[in-house]
Parts: sequence; C-alpha cells; structure tokens
Amino acid sequence: MQPYWSDVFGNASSLHSFGRDAAAALDDAHTVVGCAIGARASEIVFTGCGTEADNLALRGVAFAARRANGSSPGHIITTPVEHHAVEATAHQLHTQFGFDLTLLQVDGCGRVDPDDVRRAIRRDTVIVSVMLANNEIGTLQPVREIGAICRERGVPFHTDAVQAPAYLPVHVDELNVDLLALSAHKFYGPKGVGVLYIREGTPYMPAITGGGHERGRRPGTVNVAGAVGAAAAIKYSARERDAQAARLTRLRDRLIQGVLASVPDVRLSGHPTDRLPNHASFVFNHVDGESLLMALDVEGIAVSTGSACTSGNPEPSPVLVAMGIPREWALGGLRITLGYHTTEEEIDAVLDVLPRCVARVRAASLEF
Repeated sequence: MQPYWSDVFGNASSLHSFGRDAAAALDDAHTVVGCAIGARASEIVFTGCGTEADNLALRGVAFAARRANGSSPGHIITTPVEHHAVEATAHQLHTQFGFDLTLLQVDGCGRVDPDDVRRAIRRDTVIVSVMLANNEIGTLQPVREIGAICRERGVPFHTDAVQAPAYLPVHVDELNVDLLALSAHKFYGPKGVGVLYIREGTPYMPAITGGGHERGRRPGTVNVAGAVGAAAAIKYSARERDAQAARLTRLRDRLIQGVLASVPDVRLSGHPTDRLPNHASFVFNHVDGESLLMALDVEGIAVSTGSACTSGNPEPSPVLVAMGIPREWALGGLRITLGYHTTEEEIDAVLDVLPRCVARVRAASLEF
C-alpha cells in the first residue's frame, strides 16, 4: 500500500500519467479480488466499508426496482439476525420509502429455513438478503440453497459475507448470489475498505450520486491504497485459509468444551457445528454481558457482547431474542473470536480466567 500514499498519489480517474499509474493499480485490485471470489473484475466495486457495501446493495436494487415498476411499493425479504448494516437499511426502506418488509423466522440456532424463503417470495419481491455467517453467534446460513430458490424465482439475492473470507471459501457462483458484501479488515486487510460484488445484469441504481467512479456504481475518488491492500490481503487469506480454518476449529472446539465444562448455567449460542471456524459464543444465566466484558478486559482478554445498556436499562441482543433465548440468558451473551495468531496458550488463559470472572460478575448481580 505504501507507494499509493505518496509516490503514486494520482486520482485513478484522471487521464494524466499520475492518474494512469493509480488506475493500473486499481485495475489490478479489481482483478485480484474478483478472481478470489469467482467474479469478473468489472463486477467488483470498492467501497468505504462492509456497511456501505450492504447499504449500496439493498438500496441500489430496491431503487432500481422502484424506478422500473413505477407505483408498485416493492417487497424486501431479510432476517431478524442480520448485521445492523442490513437490518437498519431494510427497515428504513420500509418506514421511509414504503417498501413492504418480511422478516423470516429463525430457529434456535439462528438459521433460516430455505422453504420459508420460498413461501415468502411474492411477485413484487425486489430483493432477498440473508447473511452468509453471523457476526454475533457464528452460525452459517444455507445461502447456496436460498440463492438457488431466488434464482428460480428471478429475484436478486444479496448476502453479507463480511465474516467469511478469512475462514471459508467464498465463490459467488457456488453461493448463487447476485450481490455480496465484504470488508477488507475482516480478512487481514486495511480498515476503511469494503467490496461490493454486483453480478452483471443485476438491476442497480446508485444510492449516492456524483461522478462516474467504479463504473458509475459508487461515486467518489477511490481509495487506491486501500484497494491495493484489500487485494493483497485477500490473496494472503486465500493461501492461509484452509490450514488456519482447520487449526482454529480445533482451538474453537477446545474452548467451547472447556467453557461448557467449567462454568455453570452456560449455553452455547448458535449452531454447534455449522458455524465459523474461529467463532465461539455463549449465553450465561444471570450475568450482565457488559460487566463480564469489562471484567475480562481487565485480565487482558478482548471479547464482545450483543447486549447494550441504554439509559441504565440493559437490553438483550435482538439476535438472541429472535432465537427464542429468554431475557435472563440473553443479557449474558458473549462472543469470543479467534484469529490466525491465536495460540493454545491463549485458549488456556481464557479457560483459566473466564470461570472466575463469571462467578464474580454473577455474585455481584445477585447482590442487587
């Protein structure tokens, strides 16, 4: 990336030699990212992040359908366990722009039944969006089957695949997707760079306006250094992925088994096997997730929780609620993710520290 911060600093849309040098690097980045996911270079759009990619996908297809269909309100299908980038966009399209919205039910593992997608599709359905891998519980969705149903019915299908490329193969034809969102920092690239795949022929209207950058699909001067970094990172993750996925699955399973064996009143959240190789998530009864997060942070262990405290009123994760997990358990949601550099010793440290932190937080909550 370094030369594109200084020596090759031209605008890739400029016709002078400095711009052409930047454009050549950007073209290479389109090609590399496209090859990595089985797409053409012309189908790759660089964005500012995965959230922007998700937004552009839903809005772009929905607005294109509205333009084509005139007064028809249009219908969107998604799930209650999506990342906020999809969930909030779908709800805004519903509340502010009048699109009908169907939220599919999920089972106790957070998975969608493809037959529910088939039943939900209507003549006016403009897009279906189901994420590939859940960021909070790690569950993998049956995206390939859902995509086949959408293709059979002629409905554009989008998936948020942000969590996947470092740990799972992502191929747009095998997944039967028309639009797919990625974020470079999730596969060891730079922050502030996203990728949107748009299959050729998919109806799409740019949700932001301006110049003709990225073939008119995402106006704005392109972050060439970021695109170069994203391309380098996706090549790196493709080389490392299979070996790391196997190694991390072993570490993940040891972590899960250790937590379930050493902490009372704990459940695994998400699917027990159809989950990201690097992802372990739990719910603890009568434990405040944010308090547990802070207790672990003091011990040098960084985790996440899906609950949030608003005005002193703790609220459970909507993902866990959608799965039917009772409130007293859902408030104690915890996500522990592993990475390429996670070691056996770090798993040992978590298994040593976590039971004591849970006991301390639980005791403090029961005092109140």
